[in-house]
Amino acid sequence: MANIEEAEAEKGYYRPNTRSESSEDGSRQQEQPLIFPRPTGWRRTYFHPLTQVTMLGFVCFMCPGLFNALNGLGAGGQVDSTTSANANTALYATFAVGAFFAGSITNILGAKTTLLLGSFGYALYIGSFLAINIHPNSGPFVITSGAILGICAGLLWTAQGSLMLAYPTESQKGMFIGVFWAIFNLGAVVGAQTLIGFLVLTLIGVLIPLLMVDPNKMIRTDGTKVTAPRHPSWKVEIYGLWVTLRTDPMIVLLFPMFFASNWFYTWQFNEYNTALFNIRARSLNNLVYWFAQILGSLSIGFLLDQHSISRRTRAFAGWVILFVMVFVVHIWAYFYQKDYTRQSIPPDSEKMDISDPRYASRVWLYIFCGLLDAMWQTTAYWIMGAMSNDPAKLAHFTGFYKSFQSAGGAGVWRADAVKLPFMNIFISTWALLVGGLVFALPMIYIRVKERTEFSDEVLCVPTLTSQGGVP
Repeated sequence: MANIEEAEAEKGYYRPNTRSESSEDGSRQQEQPLIFPRPTGWRRTYFHPLTQVTMLGFVCFMCPGLFNALNGLGAGGQVDSTTSANANTALYATFAVGAFFAGSITNILGAKTTLLLGSFGYALYIGSFLAINIHPNSGPFVITSGAILGICAGLLWTAQGSLMLAYPTESQKGMFIGVFWAIFNLGAVVGAQTLIGFLVLTLIGVLIPLLMVDPNKMIRTDGTKVTAPRHPSWKVEIYGLWVTLRTDPMIVLLFPMFFASNWFYTWQFNEYNTALFNIRARSLNNLVYWFAQILGSLSIGFLLDQHSISRRTRAFAGWVILFVMVFVVHIWAYFYQKDYTRQSIPPDSEKMDISDPRYASRVWLYIFCGLLDAMWQTTAYWIMGAMSNDPAKLAHFTGFYKSFQSAGGAGVWRADAVKLPFMNIFISTWALLVGGLVFALPMIYIRVKERTEFSDEVLCVPTLTSQGGVP
């Protein structure tokens, strides 16, 4: 047994802090986690997992949250959407590649350093939109900034997902995800600020990771320690991606859900908000959309954490809610989308204002789009969190999530840049969301259990040879 554990350590894998309970006849019983004393005094509050997740939320409030505010205005607030669409294509293309390996980088550098590096790209990107307002010919700089942001975003979101899912106990994950998502979306709610204000807030967000507690020192509210992964080489870390797929192959059934999770933004932001509304209406739409996100994340998080309901029942309830919401939103939207095309409403045409009698029903649709988005993202994270509590394994899960999410985003933003018909993008959005849920259903049935088992807690090689090598 000792040789196996030593071999696992050499390969960069580890077991969490556990103890073995033995019966009176000496037989080994189920391994139980060790309980550690929590800090006292002011450190008890500062080191509290919810405090750290709140700080994590403010990092994302001031970085990707403000990015969402910029994008939510439609074309970054610009009249011509082509530059914005091409920048988003570059962003999500590099995001897809970067996120695939970001789990490995996170486990090597640590979450704090990874968050710090990842946040810099948002300041650069927001600064590029300030530059294009001053120098209209600086479109290539915006696109280049988008490509750099894609790499940084992969780092930030993978580190974020690993911490957000590792800090809570199993019974708190829905609440922690909801709290994070609510704070994060406040960034988009303050989208009425100037670009200079955006940039200042984003730079503040870059500094917040420096104030966060080292995950190695964190203890959950139930006294269990947040285990810190050990990964001595890049080769082992890249191999860890394969190990994750090998030890948890059911994650593959979530890939369509991941792929669809950013696809709908293009239709919502450009084909609906930008296409139909003037800048005043778009700004108000943006505000209520992100407020709806806060409500959606908190409400679905509350449901997913209901202790009076079994975890499997909660998982299926979340799936049903998403399925119903997808059809409500897209049947409703279809009756608007069928009445306009790119050709019928050119960029210089007069757009709908908030005083238009048709506006009320259309802004309510946008509110429901925001609710669906938050519920989709929160449920996806919750499902991943139900599969493991180990930061190393979760880093790979969230890396896969962001990689496939960004691949989808790159594809649909490019489709928008080449002026694919609105209806085509709308139908593809609807179909991918339904497909993602259909593929996820058997995974939820088979893989979501009432309690995460010890074998799911760690990222480890399934079997080792007698020499301690990987077969």
